[in-house]
Amino acid sequence: MKNKTTVISEDQLKLQLDFCHKTAAYWREQSVTPLAYVETYGCQQNEADSERIRGMLIECGYGITDTAEGADVVVMNTCAIREHAEQRVFGNLGALTHTKRRHPGQKIFLCGCMAGQTVVTDRIKNSYHHVDGVFSTHHLWQFPEILWRVLNQKKRVFYIEDEAGSIAEGLPQHRDNTLKAWVSIMYGCNNFCTYCIVPYVRGRERSRKPEDILAECRALIEGGTREITLLGQNVNSYGKDLECGMDFADLLEAICAMDGDFLVRFMTSHPRDASKKLFDTMARNPKIAKQLHLPFQSGSSRVLKAMNRHYDREIYLEKVRYAKSLMPELVLTSDVIVGFPGETEEEFEETLSLIEEVRYDALFTFIFSPRPGTPAASMDDPTPREEKNRRFDKLCALQNRISEEIHSGYVGRTFRCLVDGRDKDTLTARTEGGRLVRFAGDDSLIGSYHNITITGSTTWSLTGELTLTN
Repeated sequence: MKNKTTVISEDQLKLQLDFCHKTAAYWREQSVTPLAYVETYGCQQNEADSERIRGMLIECGYGITDTAEGADVVVMNTCAIREHAEQRVFGNLGALTHTKRRHPGQKIFLCGCMAGQTVVTDRIKNSYHHVDGVFSTHHLWQFPEILWRVLNQKKRVFYIEDEAGSIAEGLPQHRDNTLKAWVSIMYGCNNFCTYCIVPYVRGRERSRKPEDILAECRALIEGGTREITLLGQNVNSYGKDLECGMDFADLLEAICAMDGDFLVRFMTSHPRDASKKLFDTMARNPKIAKQLHLPFQSGSSRVLKAMNRHYDREIYLEKVRYAKSLMPELVLTSDVIVGFPGETEEEFEETLSLIEEVRYDALFTFIFSPRPGTPAASMDDPTPREEKNRRFDKLCALQNRISEEIHSGYVGRTFRCLVDGRDKDTLTARTEGGRLVRFAGDDSLIGSYHNITITGSTTWSLTGELTLTN
């Protein structure tokens, strides 16, 4: 893997915009308005990447559709974190043979994290001949060029060079949601957890310049955005590769100094770099949501060391205790892996005891999935799948009980919530801590903050009633 970040120049970006204009002219000459479908798998970073892909497609003259059937271009933006996600992609990719048979001019592309794995690209080359192009996350900014080549050269293209990664500012972007926005502040990861494929497919950590981030956030706020979520594989390490004197807490302060009624969220935070300065900044700033996603992965210090997480159980708990001492209402969520190679029953019980102590509002739970090319994939793993499933079910039952207990404590209390949409017969809203609330109301409420009194709860959501005053 190359280690030096590439900064994409204005001239390189102008060339891509020229490809957009050439493609748009290509379709105008045929008096056709082509359609494009982008399907996204995985994390919020992939969602943010898909917004840029849609933006480039619109610049190329395409309209955006919500189905692959009849689309002139299909882009599958993939996730490589777990085996199940990869198998879903291959299954859906295979099904596209039928849409292409019915629409022979359809062009199919695969991109995202899976496209950064040689084993995947070789499989596409040899077994999925209906796929016209593959490009890794490092080459996303070149998509207009890739599309033009496929349309005009009538041959498959693969942009999959292994590199540290790039920073490309000024790409077109199409956001479906004007109320909420994702803003990537950095890309890649330097942590190399033994189970994780991300550093190999997304490259090394590289931070965007603060002035570019602030300009994007300012434009969003002025355009009516009410929630901004800052994204990065490890936002807490923001700025370490820049000589700007600004760390992540400083960046949060700068964003929140802007005028406007909005909230800032962020993910994901690696416990290794979660500092007291960050928690202090969160606690004193009303524009930063009192919500923290802080993955712990295992409650066993031995397992954490085997995972190369760079902290142990007690260090993690110390950080949580400090954050909660400053923010008693903090909504805390996390990731946890069950059945890491060599995990014993006693070590699994340590994970359960950590969950009992912290009492997370919600957990994202996973059974260990070996990723080819990572150190954990070759570790001795004697625990049977049936035993891992038993542990997984036990952990989920514990967390479901805790979530239900925490949510029941909301009943009778009033929260300021952003009303963000409708789901069938009810409006939906989010508390500052990100909890989902359903309530009756008129669509005119969507897009603004309102006080909602909680009247009921389940494991996963809350119900409430609109109060008369804000």
